[in-house]
Amino acid sequence: MNKDLLLQKILNIKETELAALTGKELRLPELHEKPKILLLYGSLREGSYSRKVIEEAELLLREMGAETFIFHPEGLPLHSTTEGAQHPKVQELRERVTWSDGMVWCSPEIHGSMSSVMKTQIDWIPLSINAIRPTQGKTLAIMQVSGGSQSFNALNQLRVLGRWMRMFTIPNQSSVAKVYQEFDEQGRMRESSYYERIVDVMEELMKFTLLTRDNKQYLTDRYSERVQKSNKLAEVLKNENISE
Repeated sequence: MNKDLLLQKILNIKETELAALTGKELRLPELHEKPKILLLYGSLREGSYSRKVIEEAELLLREMGAETFIFHPEGLPLHSTTEGAQHPKVQELRERVTWSDGMVWCSPEIHGSMSSVMKTQIDWIPLSINAIRPTQGKTLAIMQVSGGSQSFNALNQLRVLGRWMRMFTIPNQSSVAKVYQEFDEQGRMRESSYYERIVDVMEELMKFTLLTRDNKQYLTDRYSERVQKSNKLAEVLKNENISE
């Protein structure tokens, strides 16, 4: 079986229509390191559809040239519990956030909102770790799944959180309605407009990651933070002069 037919069978994509994301079209320097993408899903349920969608997204990202990691939230404590940041699952999550160049979040919609499992993972990601902002300037793709008709409530909330965490949340997004109808007996997603949208979203995530990854320090450099650093330095120098 030739590669095009094999890819179509495994990923439901046509290789001839999948753009090679090398950065050349963006006039970027040659890639020496694959974009690193962290994927989060929002359900602990056996047979979770948000996890299945994330697994489909991971396959696509790998085919597009990314290095990927899916974080499994089983065992992650509620935010602000006794063990806190020392819990092994919290440390694993934070290490992977720091490792990543971009992220994919996929949540089921429950009572018109993202799931508590999804929110708990995001709550454990701090805005700052030892003066380093682990999410600032990184890319983010958002998706949601629904058991009923198509909705965008969870997506809207995820987009707000991405902005709050100073991430570049890409314009495209995916909402899969009646998600239980979109997977076959082997647990793979069927070819459909929903699947094609997920391909679109992952492709766009890769493009934005390639565009911004090596320039995030410049893109997120802020006047207010430069002033704050300058004032702190001036205070240190002032105290040193007084002590002399």
